[in-house]
Formats: sequence, structure tokens, C-alpha cells
Amino acid sequence: MTLHQAEAFGIVGGMFALFVSDRLRYDLVAALALACAIVTGVVPVEHAFRGFSNSLIIIIASVLVLSRSVANSGVIDAAMRRVTRILRNTSIQVLVLTSSVTFLSAVMKNVGALGVFVPIAVQAAERNDRPPSRYLMPLSFGSLIGGTITLIGTSPNLLISTVRQQVEGKPFHFFDFTPVGLPLSVLAIGFLCLGWRLLPDRRGEPAPEKRFTVEDYTTEARLPEGSPLADHTVGELEALGENDVTVAAIIRERDRRYIPSSHWTLFAGDVLLLQGDPVALKPVVDQARLELLGSDKLEAPHGKDDDLEAVEAIVSVDSPLIGRTPRELHLRERYQVSVLALTRGDRRITTRLHESRFGAGDVVVLQGRRSQLGEALRELGCLPLAERNLTLGQSAPRWGAPLILLAAIALVVSGVLAVEGAFFIAAILSVLLRLVSPRQAYDALDGPLLVMLACLIPVGEALGDTGAAKLVAGGLTVVAGHLPALLTLGMLLVITMIVTPFLHHAAAVLVIGPIAAALAHNLGLGPDAFLMAVALGASCDFLTPIGHQNNLLVMGPAGYRFGDYWRLGLPLSVMVAVLGTALIVLVWPLH
Repeated sequence: MTLHQAEAFGIVGGMFALFVSDRLRYDLVAALALACAIVTGVVPVEHAFRGFSNSLIIIIASVLVLSRSVANSGVIDAAMRRVTRILRNTSIQVLVLTSSVTFLSAVMKNVGALGVFVPIAVQAAERNDRPPSRYLMPLSFGSLIGGTITLIGTSPNLLISTVRQQVEGKPFHFFDFTPVGLPLSVLAIGFLCLGWRLLPDRRGEPAPEKRFTVEDYTTEARLPEGSPLADHTVGELEALGENDVTVAAIIRERDRRYIPSSHWTLFAGDVLLLQGDPVALKPVVDQARLELLGSDKLEAPHGKDDDLEAVEAIVSVDSPLIGRTPRELHLRERYQVSVLALTRGDRRITTRLHESRFGAGDVVVLQGRRSQLGEALRELGCLPLAERNLTLGQSAPRWGAPLILLAAIALVVSGVLAVEGAFFIAAILSVLLRLVSPRQAYDALDGPLLVMLACLIPVGEALGDTGAAKLVAGGLTVVAGHLPALLTLGMLLVITMIVTPFLHHAAAVLVIGPIAAALAHNLGLGPDAFLMAVALGASCDFLTPIGHQNNLLVMGPAGYRFGDYWRLGLPLSVMVAVLGTALIVLVWPLH
């Protein structure tokens, strides 16, 4: 063993210990490992930062932005809420939700796909008075296995493609993973729609929008020409809000007010006084294509691209708003803010918003430009409340984002553009077309993940360059020499699955990938099957909440405990290990 090999093993061992101890953030652990590799000379300085220029970083960043734009479109959310309203049986609901998140994870980052479906599943559970723990773990597992279908679905697939580039001089293609990932995903869906019964009934932490509640807000909106709810009934509009939104009044014929029944017909041009929480109002406004009367576009200062934001605030006792109406105050002209909604405790608001006089303790939803909103709140004497993700008043871009995503995939599959080029252009178009705001795009970039990957790529390469990977592979070759090749492949897949919860799925691929390639070479076998086994094993962490952020994402809302993941995850892991090994050998011959 050479000095550099010993140093490489020491760095990987220290990294493993720090990951397990969870005392440092995983991006800091990776940065520390790279720093140690530079100091010891395991990674030459001129190669140390090649990870930051690796095309993998561009692909992951672009897919994260595209995932956010697809989530913003509301297309998936609207479709799934309609479906779950109709379906009542738990197994069928789990089947539909899990199938949807699984196949969506094939074309967008699996954590983004899961983020779209968690609130839908929680709402379905509440509507049917069932614990969300029955729904969320199948969703998380489905998103993980669905990510194995294509190159971009999960980081391990992208990383193992980088390893193959180093080993064979060419990466995997977009659909190279599909013959293994797709059948496994279908089988996993079948298991999960029945296996949810293995999970305990638990109720987790309330969603952010449930932690702070006030009485229903009153909001004004106009029903425009072309709205899908024109000539439909009040009851049909209220049904869009899961009956959490009420049409308190309809204003017609020059400010004549009517108190409607559910069977009343809505006509284009009607002004509706809606009562409900802003989070519940948002899908109603989007699906009915209502025009909020207070959400007129505000000019960005000095030509600056400054996004609109909505914030909840309480009117303080010394606020200049008290006793005056929005019309009298000229809020838009003087303060560059609009009133979207207003509530005052248990007192029902019966006047129109622009005629309502503010009182101390009123809670308002104000919309304005991000750069001016804080100053406006100070001048108006309003105290911002606990922050919620309010998107009321922001238009929902519908089909643009899904079409751009599909166009990017088509360009890659047809060979017109490389993966990084197609998805980078698609991400830029999403921002230019305002399908995702610049701030949302930067928020979508998972900085710690990107830094970790950029730091670990040269460390993973060093395992091969120093011969450390060949050394480990030599030891494994002695063991594997007494085993059938199929069993050796399965053993490698299981080892990766076991190591992943402790080493992080990205680090597991970058450490074990070069070892797998060297092992295949020593045995005189093709490396592709072994690389696929590593990618599959690193993608399928079903045993703990710590190996993948998706499992951690559902832990709080569902109230899961650490040991709950074994109940459903262990049989699913066995299924993936056995069937996955067989599928890999079938698709990627060992010889």
C-alpha cells in the first residue's frame, strides 16, 4: 500500500465517521475531505476544483429549477386534487398518488416531485379522516424508485454516469436506466398500494399553513370572460376550495349586493366576495381564473425586475390605517401596496374591501414589490406575522413549464443536444418566460448538495487515480472468486444499499463506483452491470430517514419514528435487491 493510498483510505474513513456522527453538515464534510485531499496531495491542486465545472452540476441545478417551475404551474396539483376528491378507498388513493409521484420523478428531480405531492396527500388524509402516515412513506419510496427510470431522476444515476465516463470514456444515455428502473417501479407501486397497511397510524406536525390560523379573510375577485366557472353555480366554485372557501356575496348591477345560494348561477363580470384562508383561496382563484381586484400590477422601481410578494400583517394600535379605507389612503399610489384580503377576528366583513375601514387588530394580506414591502409595512404601522408561503395574487403559468420540460427531454433523446445543454437552456427559458421567478430559481438550487457533489467528485476520482479502488477491489475479488457472478453483483448492490444511509447516496456512488468498476475488471466482466447495481443500491434507501432527503421530508408531517421505515422498507429492499439484480443481468450482460 502506497502513502497516497493510505491517505485516501484515511480521508474516506474520516468522511464516513463524520457522516455517521451527523455533527457537521454534509457539504462541510465534503469540503473538509477535499481540503484534506489537497493538503496530502491525494488530489493535485490543479484537479481539485474540476468538480465545480463538471457538467453534472449544471444538469442537477437546471433540473432543480425546472422542477420548481413545474410545481409553480399548478397543473399537477389541480389534476390530483380533483382525482383524490373522487376516490375514497385508501389503497386506490395510495395507488394513484404513488404512481403519479413515481413516474413524475422520472422526468424531474425526485425531491421536487415529492414536494408537489406531500400537501395533496395530507389534504386527502384529512378529508377522509385518516392519518397521513398511511400515505406519505409510500409516496417517498415511490419517488426514490421512480428516480431510477431515467438519467435525471436521481443524483446517483447522474453520478454513476460520470464514473462510467471516467472508466469507459463515455457516459450513460438518458434512457439507459429505463429497462431496469421501469419494471422495478411498476412492481414497487403494486407493493406499496397494499403494503401501507404495515405502517402505524400516526399524526405528525401540522403543515405550516395550519400552525397559524385566523378567522377567514374576505377577498374580492372578478369572474372574467372565458372563466371555466362562468355560467356555473356558486356551489361548483366553492367545491374547488374543498368547501373551505365561501362566496359570501355577489356584486352586480353597479354595486348591488346579493347573498347567493349554492344553486345560483355565476355570470361573467360578477364581483365575488370570497371568504377563506389565503392558502385555500389560491387554488380557487387559479382554477376559476379569477381576477383579484387588489392585485393590479405594480411598476418595479427604476426598471428593476422586482418580484411581487404577499405578506400577512396585523394593524397595530398606532397605525395610520385605523379608521380609514384603502381608497382614502391611496395605498397603491403612495405606498406601492395593494390589499388582497382582510379579516377582523370573529366579525364578518360586509362591505367591499376598498370601502372597509381598518381597525386595530385587523389582519391584512398586502401585496407589493419585495424591495418596497418592508418599508411600506413600517410606514403603515403593520406588524408582519409568522411567514407563510403565500402565492395569492401571483398568476399560475399553467402548461408552459411542462411543455418546456418535455421539449428538453425530446432534444436529449433525439441527440440534438447533450443533457446539460438542453436542460440549461430549458431552465433559462423558464426564468425568461416568468414560469419561475429569479428568486424562486435561486431558492430551488440546493446549494449544500451542489457544493457536496462538486467537492466529492475529485475525491472519488482520487480513489481510482491512487489505486486505492483497485486495492479494495482486489480484496473483494478474492471473495467474489468463490461466488457466481450473479451473486457477486447482488452482493455489491446490497452493500451499496447498506452503506448509503450512513454515507449519503451521492458519496456512496462516488466511493463505491470506482471500486465496482475495478472489481468487474478483475473478474473479467463488463463494468456496466456493476455500475448499474451501485446506482440502484444508492437510489433505494428504504430503511432509514437519513440516507435520502425524501425520507426525511415526510418524517415530520407523518409523525414517523426512525424504526417505522423498516416496516415497509425492509420487504421493499429485499424485492429491489432480488429483482433488481436479475433485471440488471438481463439488460446488461455480465460477459
